[in-house]
Amino acid sequence: MNGRELLIGVTGGIAAYKTAALVSRLVQAGAGVSVVMTRSATRLVGPATFQALTRRPVQTEIFGPESHPHIELAARAELFCIAPATANLLAKAANGLADDLLSTVLLSFTGPVIMAPAMNCRMWEKPAVQRNVEQVRADGVLLIGPEEGSLSCGAQGTGRMASPEDIFQLIAKTLS
Repeated sequence: MNGRELLIGVTGGIAAYKTAALVSRLVQAGAGVSVVMTRSATRLVGPATFQALTRRPVQTEIFGPESHPHIELAARAELFCIAPATANLLAKAANGLADDLLSTVLLSFTGPVIMAPAMNCRMWEKPAVQRNVEQVRADGVLLIGPEEGSLSCGAQGTGRMASPEDIFQLIAKTLS
């Protein structure tokens, strides 16, 4: 990973706290990591956490000091990983919607994309979510998880985000 440039997208799922461990592992392995967060994600994990881990500003707004942040972020990275990937993000990705910085960067990015879905098991099982999953797969996105287990809402079922270590390993394999 030494010297590789990665982009991590964080959406508003409770599993966002696990993404901090992933980012830490990537930085320790020598990767340059930039983080883009949705507004909802910032309510679960503060941007300061990712800024401290990456020693880079965290991007949250589509309009900022750079003239075209979605283009500039997409152009710098070799790989884009979105963890957690909520049902909302999967729907945007499947349908080409871009109404925030993260989804706009996703449309601008031309390299490999990995998504780690995470949501309540009832949401995961919905036909609309499964259609969106199939569409993003057909579009070439690599999906990891979700896993079965105990969910933050107290339910048992499929919906847990893959472990940070498993996501790290998929990123390493994809870059090799």
